[in-house]
Amino acid sequence: MAKCSETLDSETLDGVFAALADPSRRAVIRRLGSGPASVGELAESAPITLPSFLKHIRALEASGLIRTSKSGRVRWCELDPERLGRVDDWLAEQRRIWEARTDRLEQFLTTTKETPDEP
Repeated sequence: MAKCSETLDSETLDGVFAALADPSRRAVIRRLGSGPASVGELAESAPITLPSFLKHIRALEASGLIRTSKSGRVRWCELDPERLGRVDDWLAEQRRIWEARTDRLEQFLTTTKETPDEP
């Protein structure tokens, strides 16, 4: 089994988490989860100017979370589910590591006998 670190290098992971750190970008990801949309459609619900919104689109595209394509005068955005899946794999790996640690701590605490206080 390949480790997640082999399939999603640290620099890529940093870029993905930096992209997801912004609430506007997360809103775009959430919306694209229901299907592709034009930049205009996505920008309608954003409380910022179109040029500022386009910076978010470029950041998401640079992170690999979305892909864009142009059809005529319209730029379309779609989610890259593979990239999100790889992030999910990384998070699952971290969850397994911490669950194993807390399980060992719990086992240690339940098997360790209490020692009486010394005067």
